[in-house]
Amino acid sequence: MPQATGRGLYIHVPFCHQRCHFCAFYLEIHHARAAEEFLGSLLTELRLYGEQRLFGSEPLQSVYFGGGTPTTLSAPQLATVLSAARETFGLQDEAEITVEAHPGSVTQDSLSHLRNAGFTRVSFGAESMNQLELDRVGRPGNPMSTVQMVTAARTAGFTDLNLDLMHGLPGQTIDSWAASLRQIVELAPTHLSCYALTVEEGTALQTAIRRGTVPAPDETLQNEMEDLAEDILGEADFTRYEISNYCRPGFASRHNRLHWTGGDYLGLGPSAQSYVAGRRFGNVSDLSAYNAFLRTGTLPVTESEQLSAADDACERLVFGLRLTEGITLEETGALAFSGLAGKVDELIGDDILERRGERVRLTARGRRYADTVAVTLLASLESSLSSLPLTS
Repeated sequence: MPQATGRGLYIHVPFCHQRCHFCAFYLEIHHARAAEEFLGSLLTELRLYGEQRLFGSEPLQSVYFGGGTPTTLSAPQLATVLSAARETFGLQDEAEITVEAHPGSVTQDSLSHLRNAGFTRVSFGAESMNQLELDRVGRPGNPMSTVQMVTAARTAGFTDLNLDLMHGLPGQTIDSWAASLRQIVELAPTHLSCYALTVEEGTALQTAIRRGTVPAPDETLQNEMEDLAEDILGEADFTRYEISNYCRPGFASRHNRLHWTGGDYLGLGPSAQSYVAGRRFGNVSDLSAYNAFLRTGTLPVTESEQLSAADDACERLVFGLRLTEGITLEETGALAFSGLAGKVDELIGDDILERRGERVRLTARGRRYADTVAVTLLASLESSLSSLPLTS
């Protein structure tokens, strides 16, 4: 089976200044002392993996600082981590180095510092350009801050800018969604991520919905908003290259494509997940425990699984189908498993998947059910494997 090339590093910064109502990610409220301790632990984790020579001599093609809000750390702190990553693993000459940022957590000076340190891409969490919509989900900040920081990022020298938007927010209408999209387009980013609001277990949003103080997302309305985004962004010369992502030519996220095409990536920080050489492993989702592991020189991995050839093929297929270009069954290895290949044929007959030459991809209808398709493919694989005769 052809192997995906490329190596990436993901760094989870587990701090925010406050938790938004929809957020279910692992995070802690930022405090300077906790951030300093975390920084020391993170550098230790980097060193330990460097001693393992996990990626051999191949340098990284991408580094992605996510969270949380990575820019709750100071620009010098982030620069220190990037420098350590460069020394530990090496970076390709044109490596993509992304930092997520809340517009209210950066300044002209901090953005300039990050650009000078080698960061090449900034991803702002705009979420909406409507103040009331932000307020309803406990999102701090305001749309004007997004406008100002996009300008500041360009002044600092960033030419690769992503903005995140959410649709299906409480009280959001087709008109207000269209207005947000058009205002964002006017800012001329190179990349946009448009996510449907999901109600996660244990969030303040879920509690509000159960109490009846906030309406649940309307799936039909969300679908209309998704279609509208494709129309408006298509007219503005953005290409939809993944279910939730659009870009200008040449600006698809290399780090995200690494995930969708089966490349290797190492995750650092509490709750971070990794996939290296067919093994999935994840860190403890607790900052205190994470620090305790690393104080003793122990990697904070609490779950690990070497994927079977069948599971690996299924994952490659599921992730590859997120790309609008789709994927070939040969490159995923799915052809070796009749149950998986057979289910693909069945989904093609149901107008969920379609063939374009040698590639298989989701239809427009199928994109509505991408998560269900993933579950269906996994179930078909498990069913076919369980029916195989035992051998000794």
